[in-house]
Amino acid sequence: MNQSPNPLVAPKPLDAHPVVHTSDIDAARDAVTGTYLPNDMTTSGDGQLNMMLNAWGGRDLTLGYLTYQAETKLRMPPPEEFYHVNLTTAGGTEGFRADGKRAFTAGGQSGLVLLPHIGTEVKWGPDAEQIILRFSREMLENFAADLMGQSVDHPIGFDFGFDLSTGRGASLYASAQFMAVELNRPGGITENPLALEQLESFVMSNLLLAVPNNYSEVLLTPPPTVNLGRLKPVVDFIEANADEPITPAELARVGMMSIRTLHASFQQSLGTSPMEHLRRVRMERVRAELISNKNPDLKITDVANRWGFYHPSRFAARYRQMFGELPSETLQRHA
Repeated sequence: MNQSPNPLVAPKPLDAHPVVHTSDIDAARDAVTGTYLPNDMTTSGDGQLNMMLNAWGGRDLTLGYLTYQAETKLRMPPPEEFYHVNLTTAGGTEGFRADGKRAFTAGGQSGLVLLPHIGTEVKWGPDAEQIILRFSREMLENFAADLMGQSVDHPIGFDFGFDLSTGRGASLYASAQFMAVELNRPGGITENPLALEQLESFVMSNLLLAVPNNYSEVLLTPPPTVNLGRLKPVVDFIEANADEPITPAELARVGMMSIRTLHASFQQSLGTSPMEHLRRVRMERVRAELISNKNPDLKITDVANRWGFYHPSRFAARYRQMFGELPSETLQRHA
């Protein structure tokens, strides 16, 4: 039976995207199956199941919040075409992988990765809460290949348990939480593909760097760089396609180099990152629209959103930093 939210209880992550809130184990099992993967779910202890699942996403990426509020055990088959990244935000869980690996998680301290080809069992404590990311193999492995500049032909061998208290682990944890907040914002990043694709890439980069895996040595080795001439096709592509969703992986392919080499080369030759350069180009396009505007009803936020700037205060501060005036002042001067 679904339960109505209590207005006196603090909102949970992604509450704008509810899937189910139930005390019925069959409904809970079906919701997890439909959102993530099939499972054999059992509960124990004295507490009554009070399961809540909120989730946003589709085929390539799903981000959700999950809690059972009761001792719960899930046996899950290999996810096959997906990686699952369980970030424990409260309480704790205990995981057992079919290859004999065992790991514990604690809120804000550690997490688990479920691999496509290995089954898993996870025991949830009664106070456990998680933010769970599900990436398609195609999305994550293609991104890893672009990041390194080499093919990825087999599942990435992530460690089962990993630490969220390290610098890189904390970055992964913070980026996933930030994504949950932004996906919950009405009219925010869900309606802005320019920004959403950049955020997805950021989270995947953090995952590949934070969780030890069979490519960690390559990923953590300083990449080679190329000269400014090799970057010209990338700079030209940005200028010609700034109004389209552009990812670091796409820019790397244009330049025929890895994402890591692309970043290092931009920093070396231009003193900035490729995505920061893209943001500067888009900001210049915003300014050009404000200067040439003939519509007395033009809304600055509409122009900013169209170019991938969806936080009005941050956009205004960045605009003033670049051009020495607020966007409203530009609009007024050229009215």
